[in-house]
Amino acid sequence: MSLKVTSTENRPGVITISPIGSVDTRTHTILEENVDSVLSENPNVIIFDMEFLDYINSMGVRVLLKTKKQLQKNNGKVIFIKLQPQIKKVFDILNALPTMQVFTSIEELDKYLDTMQKKAAR
Repeated sequence: MSLKVTSTENRPGVITISPIGSVDTRTHTILEENVDSVLSENPNVIIFDMEFLDYINSMGVRVLLKTKKQLQKNNGKVIFIKLQPQIKKVFDILNALPTMQVFTSIEELDKYLDTMQKKAAR
């Protein structure tokens, strides 16, 4: 699995980040480095265009949550658009999880997310 990430400034303070491929244990740093570069510009809004994202695991989700937390410090916003069904399923699962720990490890969570995304992609 590979990942390419592009970022485009739509207008001052509004940047779109478009990951293409898969965000997993091996590739999450590519997304993280791009996001860190964008965050250094102090945007008001980051739009994640997920149209060409095929897969995401917990490491990728961590990057997204970190981005949201960083922007909230300055009253900024994160917006997600064009989620593929399998990526939307991950977001649905994360929103449905109770605040208590459900999985015994990151590996168990990733295995569960992998299975759910494969089902949603069919």
